[in-house]
Amino acid sequence: MFSLRCKTARSAFTLLELLIVIVLVSIVYFLGFNGVEKRINVPKALTPLNLKSTIVHSEFFSGEGTLLCINQCKNCYIRENINTPFQAYKNKVDLAGTRAYTLDRYNALNEIEPGRYQDQRICLEMNFYKNGSSTQLVLENKHGIYFLPSFFGEPKKVDSLEEAKALWLADEKNIANSGDFY
Repeated sequence: MFSLRCKTARSAFTLLELLIVIVLVSIVYFLGFNGVEKRINVPKALTPLNLKSTIVHSEFFSGEGTLLCINQCKNCYIRENINTPFQAYKNKVDLAGTRAYTLDRYNALNEIEPGRYQDQRICLEMNFYKNGSSTQLVLENKHGIYFLPSFFGEPKKVDSLEEAKALWLADEKNIANSGDFY
């Protein structure tokens, strides 16, 4: 009888072996996947370099709109078109202390004084249009000076207001000569 037992093969796992396998798989799972979470698509903070692309790709934007910032550019509001009310921009804003400049008819940079909203001074107002253009601006804050073109190219960080002015004038020349390509 003893020899008969040794010759028969086992056909199943014991309960103890199954419990050990379950414990080992659980440990590997929790060690390996504990830190893995589904990444939520949170927009980056609004900065001069990503301002246009962030607004154009936000849920607020539907072809055209206006962005305005108050409270020394710490709070921003956006509206879809001129007939809709402004809504608070709920994502992070990194534009504190930003000053906006535009070029006047004598090609001099002047700080923009757009007015007031909710009884606070507007520090930045930028329009976005259906044709893909936007208000052309030069922005200055504690992080640097930035040229934001209306049509061509990406925003650029520059070393001085004079360099931003030169980029502005070059951009105007490109727009004026755009008919040369057709």
